[in-house]
Amino acid sequence: MGETESGRDGKRAARVVRGMARRITAFAGAHGGAEANVAYLGQRGARIVLVGQDGAWGDLVAPDSATALAATAEAGITVHEDFAGEFAGRMRTGPYEWRRMAGIQLGGRAGT
Repeated sequence: MGETESGRDGKRAARVVRGMARRITAFAGAHGGAEANVAYLGQRGARIVLVGQDGAWGDLVAPDSATALAATAEAGITVHEDFAGEFAGRMRTGPYEWRRMAGIQLGGRAGT
């Protein structure tokens, strides 16, 4: 007998979670540990913002919040409900981010 569609979907979802968890674990390993915040993006999914202990940051987009939370749980990292306080304060931004944010806010070119 063949596999049911829901069985295939479940296996695919598990592979997505494992793959995301590996990427989160790799980021945490490269940056002395990491913590995260999961933000709902609507139909686009959920954004996982990772902040390393050294201030480096990165993000991943999951297909939905459940997948994002499962991946962070599998990676064993703390997930903050809010992007604030000491967690947000640890994030380091460089000249690129400041130029890009200023350009967007001041009507300049967004990609500079």
